[in-house]
Amino acid sequence: MKTIAELGPEAAGLFAELHARCFTDPWNEAAMMALLSSPGVTGLALEAGGRPTGLALVRAVAGEAEILTIGVLPEARGSGLGAQLLSACIEAARKADCERLFLEVSDINAPAVRLYEAAGFTETGRRARYYRDGSDARLMALSL
Repeated sequence: MKTIAELGPEAAGLFAELHARCFTDPWNEAAMMALLSSPGVTGLALEAGGRPTGLALVRAVAGEAEILTIGVLPEARGSGLGAQLLSACIEAARKADCERLFLEVSDINAPAVRLYEAAGFTETGRRARYYRDGSDARLMALSL
């Protein structure tokens, strides 16, 4: 069974643990606490098979929203969970009365780029050599 729950600052440790398992440059518990305590930030935790499997943070400000981070554990990727989590992010932005949803993604992360394009995101710009590995950030947006 798959569920997505909205969680707050009390889940900073869980979010930090998931982030560390999803990304090579993870955000620590203090960073997660600061974000989850910020106005307009929604924390989403995905559970599949009875265990935490993914996370997302969405920030809504002045009619626009940004996916700050979204990730699914490596062993659970390719099973549609990312699309479900992305749908929850889109719904969180709509619930916050946002007109657009933004994100950044490494141009070498082809599976993520395909996921975002399939959901209707379009590229709006780039940040050259944005990531530590030297890859560009693709800036993408979705009209809600």
